Amino acid sequence: MKRLLPEPEIDYRQFRLSKINQPQFKHLWLLLFWPVYGLRYLILERFIPVSYYNPIHSPLDDMIPFQEWFLIPYVLWYVCLVGMQLYTLLYDVKSFKTYMKFLSISMTISTAVFIVYPSCQNLRPEQLPRDNLLTGIVQMLYAIDTNTNVFPSEHAIGALVVLLSSLHTKGLYSPLKTTVITVLTILICMSTVFLKQHSILDMIAAIPITLFAYWICYGRKKHA
Repeated sequence: MKRLLPEPEIDYRQFRLSKINQPQFKHLWLLLFWPVYGLRYLILERFIPVSYYNPIHSPLDDMIPFQEWFLIPYVLWYVCLVGMQLYTLLYDVKSFKTYMKFLSISMTISTAVFIVYPSCQNLRPEQLPRDNLLTGIVQMLYAIDTNTNVFPSEHAIGALVVLLSSLHTKGLYSPLKTTVITVLTILICMSTVFLKQHSILDMIAAIPITLFAYWICYGRKKHA
């Protein structure tokens, strides 16, 4: 019977913290990206004065209705980021290293933008138009996730990073899989504006940042 997934490249059952500097496990240091990313978020939220934030708005934002069903692709963003990480960690370690580098560079650039140009958005409806399970979860999301540091959208950046990385990952680059990941990426980007988490300007700003980081991680190799 044909296996759905290949054999893992590395047997992580042999891993011990004392072995992390050994060649087969040294790439696990890249997982420190996540606690650093979380700490960075807390620092930005706490130390930038409210008066420094610049509201982001486009007339197109007023034409986009709130739609709670976009909560589903919005939440799938987390699944995509972690799923790509786990897949490459197991089945394509070289791609894992580049993927984590891609994420790190993209998010570092967005962090620099947040510091130089603190941003916020005032798009969230004062009262949600419907009362159901999804809108209840959206209200909890609003309470947890502030409306600051929105330009560029890191949701859009993360989704684009997953899509572009999949094009260079063994076992993920095929017409069907690429189509599925592309459609999901589009829906995730759309979800940020339909949930009123971002202005459309935030989503647009994510594109050049991601493409620049992509060129650093993948494009330069072709011209080396």
